[in-house]
Amino acid sequence: MRLLIAMMMHETNTFSPVPTDLQRFALGPGEAPPRGEAAIAAFRGTGTATGAFIDLAEQAGAEFELALGAHAAPSGLVFDEAYEAISEVILQAVARGGFDGILLDLHGAMVSQSHEDGEGELLRRIRAIDPKTPIGVAYDMHANVYTDMVELAQTVAGYQTYPHVDMYGTGVRAGTALLKLLQGQAKPTTAWGRLPMIPHIMRQSSLDEPNRSIQARAQQMEKEGALCASVFTGFPHADIENAGMSVVVVTDNDPALAQRLRDELMQMAWDSRAQWVYELEPLAASVARAKTLTEYPVMLLDHYDNAASGGTMDTTALLAEVLRQGLRNVAVFAIFDPQAVQEAIAAGVGAQVRLQVGGKMAMPLMPHRSAPIELSGVVKLISNGKYRNKGPMSQGARQNMGQAVVIDTGDVEVALISRHVEPFDVNALLCLGIDPTQKSFVVLKSRVHWRAGLGHLAGATVECAGAGACTSDYSELQFKKLRRPIYPLDAGVGWSKDVH
Repeated sequence: MRLLIAMMMHETNTFSPVPTDLQRFALGPGEAPPRGEAAIAAFRGTGTATGAFIDLAEQAGAEFELALGAHAAPSGLVFDEAYEAISEVILQAVARGGFDGILLDLHGAMVSQSHEDGEGELLRRIRAIDPKTPIGVAYDMHANVYTDMVELAQTVAGYQTYPHVDMYGTGVRAGTALLKLLQGQAKPTTAWGRLPMIPHIMRQSSLDEPNRSIQARAQQMEKEGALCASVFTGFPHADIENAGMSVVVVTDNDPALAQRLRDELMQMAWDSRAQWVYELEPLAASVARAKTLTEYPVMLLDHYDNAASGGTMDTTALLAEVLRQGLRNVAVFAIFDPQAVQEAIAAGVGAQVRLQVGGKMAMPLMPHRSAPIELSGVVKLISNGKYRNKGPMSQGARQNMGQAVVIDTGDVEVALISRHVEPFDVNALLCLGIDPTQKSFVVLKSRVHWRAGLGHLAGATVECAGAGACTSDYSELQFKKLRRPIYPLDAGVGWSKDVH
């Protein structure tokens, strides 16, 4: 048996000004996305779907080729040059032929300058070359599902956890279902549907209701015989037609069962639609409330500027409010500001510096802006920004925040970085000499993923509406392509399981 494996992952925030070129898909600055043996070395033993595909192939005694391991942090539209370069590597491998199956580690919310359905376009191109070889796909829970993403593959599985601690498990689910097909042990049949709703990211955690119960039911369906049952909450910061929630169920030669299970999950999601709506609190009130808490560390979440949702990571609204209200013993991870990083490096460890930090990246599609903030303090640390995830999310995977520094103002330690990284792993802070358990307050530019590696350390949590391209106020998002009407943006939206 010969298998082709490939990774092409990007969650596209169409409102984000952060550019998405080819280099962004590499593992570090100045590198190229790894291919072949280099990709195998990079992803073997990691808690990713690609890591699972490698293990499954080896356990099955199959020969395999890993064409490409391309993964970019969420940002704006993928440049056409990057999309074409990445997809061409995969398509060349497909064209060489001789594979019994193809396993793809995709995101499901990639939008390029020319294609709003980036994954579907890839699958269409694969099928133009090879219309028959079975394909298994692992998608992110935040996939915005289009028809070809499902119907051009034989097996489809999506993450069932958010934070995404089951990336590896999802690769196992998608890959095992495909191997059963190749070994003549199963005949996958699929049913899927889309709901007219766009759940709020801040209400999508599988640790909380309603998603906890819905994902638990999907998992139970797989224990009861479904090959894969996936509820895709969707990624709302995408002005594309099919952003929003959908369900895909794969069964073994039982289309009626697939349809029934699909309808059950869709009905659960629709019945709980009011619970997917998020209520905002003014920033000053959130910080003032945090100041009254005494169970430390208090985690202040800057959810308007999350790098894992396409945020610039350089907005300063929350940091400015923390300084204005005089919070003490604070750590901030992180402000993206390569210019300030270089200025601090030039000054050297121990030097007193005065830096204009953040607010350097314009956000033309947002009705608000973020101004630079003057930061005075001592350069406490200089780092190359490289670490590996402790886990449980993407355990063992390489991370690279680029050159980084820590500026100590006396009351606040601010990490400045040169490459976008969300702090979902404790090693992001520890590698910079920041122990979150020794801080009274920890500011994180994160929404939900931080709970994977840092949630167990939190004494309390305060969600803070700062500023940024991943705004939690959806009235600030000017949708022009999104299908309408859709809940909760429009009134009087209806749905019936008899209409898909």
